[in-house]
Amino acid sequence: MPAWSVVHAGDERLQIVGDVRIRDARSLWRTLLAESPKNGHRLDIDLSQLTSIDGVAMALLVEFRNAISARGAQCEIINAPASVESLLHIYHGDEPAPFEPPPPKRHDPITRIGEGVEALLRHLYEPVLFIGELFEGIGHAIRHPRRVDWRALPGLLVQAGSDALVIVTVLDFLIGFVIALQTTPPLVAYGANVYVADLIGISVTRELVPLMTAIIMSGRSGAAFAAELGTMHVSEEIDALQTMGISPVPYLVVPRILALVIVAPMLVLVGDAAAVLGGMVVAVRDLNLTPQGYISELRTVVVPWDIWTGLIKATVFGATIGVIACQEGLAARGAAAGVGRKTTATVVTSLFVIVLFDALLTMVFRGLGI
Repeated sequence: MPAWSVVHAGDERLQIVGDVRIRDARSLWRTLLAESPKNGHRLDIDLSQLTSIDGVAMALLVEFRNAISARGAQCEIINAPASVESLLHIYHGDEPAPFEPPPPKRHDPITRIGEGVEALLRHLYEPVLFIGELFEGIGHAIRHPRRVDWRALPGLLVQAGSDALVIVTVLDFLIGFVIALQTTPPLVAYGANVYVADLIGISVTRELVPLMTAIIMSGRSGAAFAAELGTMHVSEEIDALQTMGISPVPYLVVPRILALVIVAPMLVLVGDAAAVLGGMVVAVRDLNLTPQGYISELRTVVVPWDIWTGLIKATVFGATIGVIACQEGLAARGAAAGVGRKTTATVVTSLFVIVLFDALLTMVFRGLGI
């Protein structure tokens, strides 16, 4: 005799009673199909009398709910006892049933603009929600530091910082070298050879090195973090952490954002030195300056705030890349294709937001007279 039963608790409710296991899956499915409502009607699945249930049976209930909803009927899983709430959440039974929209219809331009704005607002909802969860997770990490995976931080610092040191150094050296090389003809024409140090010093410390370093970090560390978290999500590792009572935001997200915030200013300092060195090579070779003269002019024109503005930008860029990468990674759905889409979205979104923040910070610094 089965340890479960399905009873009517009204015209629009089926109540699951007892203990449901994987061995009961076939008979439970047949029983539910026999009680399927007609299109347009409502039938809720009440779990208030459920003693216990395993993952297979819960997945079957959620699949039945989705199948009924796809046919046009209204069906929800309600009154889940506290003992099965976490299992219901893992299989997304506490979320609205997925809705498959009908084929798009042709609309006039005004309607299409409105639909585009609506889609944009829906797309912005997830990042805003994630930022709220992030602040909550940071507060949780401060109150309960042991809930954060601090053991992963040294490896993340190496991955985001030390492993990127060579490419940042070489690229920023070439930036300083090319800028000095391109400006050599007009400087020579006006007899202003020494001002190559002014041009290199201000441009690379305030603007070019922080921006280029952030671009490298978004394409390297940001994409890697998004792919890593996305793979963990689609392979249900994130769900396993939540089942064990571990929140993924303080445990996984906080160390990654912190790693980028720490290494970004350090990489910018190294990049500044490399870019200045690249400019000095051209100054000595093509502009007949001595290294001492180049450094002397550089120290005259570059003030500490020039370097500090670049470091502030780098810190903001690092936090921005970390937030976008983690949000996109945790939002990955499906298999490898879903992870690939979110990785691409991380790089594209990071580049846009970095340039936007760079412009805003530049205007703020200019308004403050810095």
